[in-house]
Amino acid sequence: MRKTARISRPPLDWSGVPDAAVELVLLCEDPDAPGGTFVHWVVAGLDPTLTGLAEGQVPQGAVEGANDYGEVGYGGPRPPLGDPAHRYFFRLHAVAESLGMAPGTSADEVRRAMEGKEVARGTLVGTYQR
Repeated sequence: MRKTARISRPPLDWSGVPDAAVELVLLCEDPDAPGGTFVHWVVAGLDPTLTGLAEGQVPQGAVEGANDYGEVGYGGPRPPLGDPAHRYFFRLHAVAESLGMAPGTSADEVRRAMEGKEVARGTLVGTYQR
């Protein structure tokens, strides 16, 4: 397992969560990674009344899943030196049922649990290059 640098979770803001949402799920992925899409962050169990996350914040009751660094929690961007800027997709999903995810759950497991339960989705794309 490779140890990653501790980079703070970024601040995020959103609005327009539908009344039907029972839970929010956040996935952050880099589709430009050399080996294919790389998962940087999985967070489930977010309260649907939230309108964002402060820098470094994981609210009480939220559950962080596994990232592709082999750790639980946020793994910041580390594109290879000299690569063009990588895109980081922060996707917020509103679901109509509680998913009941456990810490360390994978992004694929979360996606499967959301099937047929998603009532809205929003995406923010950031870029980073070293």
